[in-house]
Formats: sequence, structure tokens, C-alpha cells
Amino acid sequence: MKKLSLVAMMAVAALSFQACNNAAKDSKESADSVNAVKDTTTNGSTGIAVDEKDAKFATDAANAGMAEVAAGKLASEKAVNPQVKEFGSMMVMDHTKANEELMAIAKTKNITLPTEPDADHQKMASDLAAKTGKDFDKAYVDAMVDGHKKVASMLEDASKNCKDADLMAFATKTLPTVKAHLAKIEAIQSSMK
Repeated sequence: MKKLSLVAMMAVAALSFQACNNAAKDSKESADSVNAVKDTTTNGSTGIAVDEKDAKFATDAANAGMAEVAAGKLASEKAVNPQVKEFGSMMVMDHTKANEELMAIAKTKNITLPTEPDADHQKMASDLAAKTGKDFDKAYVDAMVDGHKKVASMLEDASKNCKDADLMAFATKTLPTVKAHLAKIEAIQSSMK
């Protein structure tokens, strides 16, 4: 009986430790992990219907899109520059629409997407939330320029290299919008100097 109790206590301890480790993972890492172990030899009904790189693109795009919406909501509330406030509202509208399209594709392909932005994007949002006035505007604009450059590059790559036709079409369709966002936020950044 003592042996059984000892084994049970060790199992509970191991599970507790495992739960703590999983809590440290952010939503994007968890989605990537789930997708990595799904069977890629099916059409999506029992496994994942895309290869690992395409699934990673989907989680990266979802992560970036959710971060744009969250930061856009902050900007539409906190920005003092009307152009920045307007840009924030546009981010919420455009990226919400793109996120919904991506979620629909992911559902048909059995791709698990993150449910919230990753830790880096959450830190950026909390850093932005702590700023006010022109400091907020500058930090938001700088973050949007950097973020849109990264997302444009990611979409450019996916529009050429995705193996899944639906994800490739999503990347190809979304890229011009992201490039237009980048051009607009760079113009706002230049006008603020």
C-alpha cells in the first residue's frame, strides 16, 4: 500500500509539474505544438490537412493579426494624433476581417490557431498601454511600422511558398492590404518627425 501511495504521489507531482510547464507556454506556442503532432496525411477530417510550415504560417499570421487588433483598439482610444487614432480604428476593422477569414480556412484544414497574441505581443501591448499622449503615439507608430514590415515579408513568402492553395490565396489577397497599411503608417511616422 505504501508503494502504491508513493507511486500515486509521484504521478500527481509529475502532472503538477507538467501543468506548470504548459502554463508558461503562450497561446501561439501551444497552437504550434498541437499542430506539430497532428497527422498531416489526411484531408483535415482526422488530422491536419496542411504541412507543418503552412500550419506555422497560419499561427504566425493569426498571432500578428490579433496583436494588430489589440494595439489598434488601444490607439483608437489613447492616441492624441487624429491620424494615429484613425489608423488604429482601421487596424481593428481590417485585421478583424482578415482574422475571421483565416479562422475559417484553419477550421476547414483542422489547424489549431492561437486564442490570444503571444507573450512578446502582449508585452508590447502592456508597454503601449502604460504610455500616454505623444509618447504613446510615437511608440504605437514605431511598433506598427516594424510589425507591418515583418507581416508583409511573411505574407510575401507565404504567397510564393505555401503548399496549401487556400493559405496561399489568403496570403496573396492579404498582402496588398498590409503593404497599404505599411505605406500609410510610414507616412504618418514621417509627418510626426
